[in-house]
Amino acid sequence: MLNFKNIALRRGARVLFANASFTIHKGQKVGFTGANGAGKSSLFALIRNELHLDEGDFSIPPGLEMAHVAQETPAVPSSAIDYVMDGDRELRRLQQQLAAAEAKHDGLKQAELHAALDTIGGYTARAKAARLMNGLGFKPEQESHPVNSFSGGWRMRLNLAQALMCRSDVLLLDEPTNHLDLDAVIWLQDWLCKYDGTLLLISHDRDFLDTIATHIVHIEQNKVDIYTGNYSAFEKMRAEKLAQQQAAYQKQQREIAHIQSFVDRFKAQATKARQAQSRIKALERMEVIAMAHVDSPFDFNFPKPGRMQNPLLKLDKVDIGYGQTTVIDGANLSISPGDRIGLLGPNGAGKSSLIKVLAGDMQPLSGTRLEAEALNIGYFAQHQLEQLRLDESPLWHLQKINPQATEKELRNFLGGFDFQGDKVMEAVKPFSGGEKARLVLALLVYKNPNLLLLDEPTNHLDLEMRHALSVALQDYQGAIVLVSHDRHLLRTVTDQFLLVGEGKLQPFDGDLEDYRLWLNERKKDEDKSADDEMATVSRKDQRKQEAEFRKKQKPLLDALKKAEQAVEKYHNEQRRLEAELADPSLYSETEKDKLKKLLARKTEVDKALDTAESEWMEAEERLEAAKLEF
Repeated sequence: MLNFKNIALRRGARVLFANASFTIHKGQKVGFTGANGAGKSSLFALIRNELHLDEGDFSIPPGLEMAHVAQETPAVPSSAIDYVMDGDRELRRLQQQLAAAEAKHDGLKQAELHAALDTIGGYTARAKAARLMNGLGFKPEQESHPVNSFSGGWRMRLNLAQALMCRSDVLLLDEPTNHLDLDAVIWLQDWLCKYDGTLLLISHDRDFLDTIATHIVHIEQNKVDIYTGNYSAFEKMRAEKLAQQQAAYQKQQREIAHIQSFVDRFKAQATKARQAQSRIKALERMEVIAMAHVDSPFDFNFPKPGRMQNPLLKLDKVDIGYGQTTVIDGANLSISPGDRIGLLGPNGAGKSSLIKVLAGDMQPLSGTRLEAEALNIGYFAQHQLEQLRLDESPLWHLQKINPQATEKELRNFLGGFDFQGDKVMEAVKPFSGGEKARLVLALLVYKNPNLLLLDEPTNHLDLEMRHALSVALQDYQGAIVLVSHDRHLLRTVTDQFLLVGEGKLQPFDGDLEDYRLWLNERKKDEDKSADDEMATVSRKDQRKQEAEFRKKQKPLLDALKKAEQAVEKYHNEQRRLEAELADPSLYSETEKDKLKKLLARKTEVDKALDTAESEWMEAEERLEAAKLEF
């Protein structure tokens, strides 16, 4: 079906791969793997006819309907559900023809087009679009919201829903789970398993690939190889190939012994709880995984934390939320050294807000947050990538943490995160999302925390870096609280799960399979409630209500967005000023005027931030009040 014969692709002077020959047949689900920059996305661009081959031939049967996720979302005022329905291009074409036939009063043509619409399921298309949006985390009332009212991450979900709406022969998905939470990842996985077309999938999510893929195309060392089976099968075959090389074999044995020590240590202290048994199985499987990643460019570990008191951090009857809105009510949590906690829960339930409160980045609405005197938090969240100094190098960032360290020591440390040679001296600005995420993780590891708070740490990381992170976290002796849609990381790193949902924080007695079943039951209940509610409201009344809600909500959304931007702006400037004021050289006699200016500006920014935060909270309260009135 898709036939590649002796193909070669270059990026500038660099050869991505050459002499590659393989065929993808109809109905196959193919996972594309390889390090960042290996050429996976370039190969997708070739298939979409956006790139041309440097050598060889690529052929695809004519007339195939091909769908992919757009990387940009136009800021259009049309409703979200109409935008999703635009993904069915034939539906839209027939609807336009029908409108033209109605304008001409051509009854025969109208009958023909109505039959064509019925054949392609055009009269159930809106319900199909609603199911797609629901699966990806949108609430029913958001279907009518304009596209331009959604944030960037939610617009990417709309783009994904639009691609799934297309009745495609070939579906190309490049990192579709990056903007999703665990619930949406599980739903998308089930949807793709039922997809009857040909699926081409780039993903760094091991469980996702394992469940969906029937074949793996792996790109490394300028070569492209295709393997039959899922990702685990590919790892075994690649491990066998690597084991034939003596140096790789010796490194494999060291890695296996290292992983086995985790298994033995955990078995000795694990209970019979399902979560503990699930983690034992996952650790045992890591022996094979270690064998397949012996040539990884990443090699780092967390040093032993310093003094650790018990508990490290405690929440007592804490309410968490924004303004007058409480998302978690009366949370109690005590974190001790060695705790390894995974947070589960639906999107919007408050997992990230809980992490922010634990980190001290957000104040609870009520209750007490108590921290140990020796607490040293390592906090990873996506917004921290934006706090890197774009005009400075990885080496500079480490030198700010430890000015006394030698350049050789810092270069050796950065090498473990694959920042080699001149790369350690380059400005951060042109770095990819994955490189920035690796640098933030490197800075976090270097600070030697005794409590790790990790909110989606694997976004933008490739499979090799995810494996290195999971191995390093196995050996980490401090406490961990983890939010992640990467089930392999959750399974291999955490000992216990806490469920954030319905305004509560409570233990979840089960493993990730139990959580999947819990989600399915919850979605069935929600769908039933939605059906009951829809039955009591006529479509005419619903349209009227939606129009009234949009009209009332738009100025409130605009005010909220403006307030959020102001908070972000002053918060970033505050951090920059604090970093400058931390420089000891600033307090010399010669720098007195500069110090005076910085202190004055810091006072202005602090006041402006307080004002902006107050306006933000007021905007939140007005929006919530409008929703309640509606």
